[in-house]
Amino acid sequence: MDNSQELLERRKKWVPNAIGIFNPSTAVSATGAIITDANGNEMIDFAGGIGVVNAGHCPPPVVAAIAEQSAKMIHCSFNVATYDLYLQLAEKLATLLPHGENTKVMLTNSGAESVENAIKIARQATGRPAIISYECGFHGRTMMAMTLTSKVGYKLGCGPFAPEVYRIPFPDHYRYGNGLNLDEFSDVHLRELEIFFHTNVPAEQVAAIIIEPVQGEGGFNVVPKKYLQGLREVCDKYGIMLILDEVQSGFGRTGKWAAYEHYGVTPDISTWAKSMGSGMPIGCVIGKAHIMDSCKPSTIGGTYPGNPVCCAASLATLKYMEEIDINTLGTKVGEIVRGRFNNMKSKFSAIGDVRGLGAMMAFELVKDNDPFKPDDVLCKKLISYCADHGLIVINAGINGNVVRVLSPLVIDEALLNKGLDIIENGLAELSA
Repeated sequence: MDNSQELLERRKKWVPNAIGIFNPSTAVSATGAIITDANGNEMIDFAGGIGVVNAGHCPPPVVAAIAEQSAKMIHCSFNVATYDLYLQLAEKLATLLPHGENTKVMLTNSGAESVENAIKIARQATGRPAIISYECGFHGRTMMAMTLTSKVGYKLGCGPFAPEVYRIPFPDHYRYGNGLNLDEFSDVHLRELEIFFHTNVPAEQVAAIIIEPVQGEGGFNVVPKKYLQGLREVCDKYGIMLILDEVQSGFGRTGKWAAYEHYGVTPDISTWAKSMGSGMPIGCVIGKAHIMDSCKPSTIGGTYPGNPVCCAASLATLKYMEEIDINTLGTKVGEIVRGRFNNMKSKFSAIGDVRGLGAMMAFELVKDNDPFKPDDVLCKKLISYCADHGLIVINAGINGNVVRVLSPLVIDEALLNKGLDIIENGLAELSA
């Protein structure tokens, strides 16, 4: 009996079709970088629950912390009674990721919820209405987050959307560099932003600019260093809050706790989730204390944020990440994947670009070596090939033609290379 197929058929019967599925795989258990499917097959995991299990599936210390806390207290709501776990986690996050001299933290249930609250905080801190986001950006599926998100496929039939959100081009050097180096290209985009303040919305009305240092769903596009540093200067010049969305890029994924650490830039507010709790639903907003304290009573918060079990899981995850030196692992995995991807690019003309930061790596599939001819068909075939050969991998990009790697950072080097071999063999077979 094909148990996997049975699960997929039940999914079709009981679950709305609109809930996406990246990969035709199933799962009944997972450990480290391996998922066991419903037929008992072991699959190498290059998806990581969409970047959620940087520390691996079911790290023993996290499992133990969840079990221990579940026996003590599952829920009481931080708004009803103050408990130490919330405070421990807030202090730990503020220490790991300080935003200036004084930092405060609010916990949330997800990345989208973190973004929603970050926007509310920025608007209250500045007294301004407008928000600027970027083409190809993804910030979630709640109403404000969906408004900020660029890809229209995630938003069909869901409007009207939140007002006073403005979108500008992401500094995409691969497509639009036109022979300029990264610094020259950054200067052009920063100049265009200044013009935007005169043609679309005055800077004095802008509460915040929100950007992912490495775009996740958008295709692992990396912000040029000079651009992000210049953006920090623009925000300081006009009193605009700089919000960095680190939901997918945080906690060792790029070889540092935060992707923004590669840039020497400190945001006013940042948003987090995914690998923060090894799969438990938890996120946070981190910000400069005076900004976080600008909110009026009861305008932020909720029933479940900072759930005790989730806090315990997050604290155990962060401690475990420190013990195994997650950032060194992220750097190592990234170097291996980048090297292999660049080697594949030299062999296969279908790979138009290899890009990423640390272990947040991807390659883009195109036709005729043209960045404006995305090959989403080949991408789908490659993902299916990988699934048939024991590898779970997912796509990204507004055209669905980017193959991304979000494997657990604890993955064994031999297992990592085995997964990369499957991708390379798939490209060879499908290209032939």
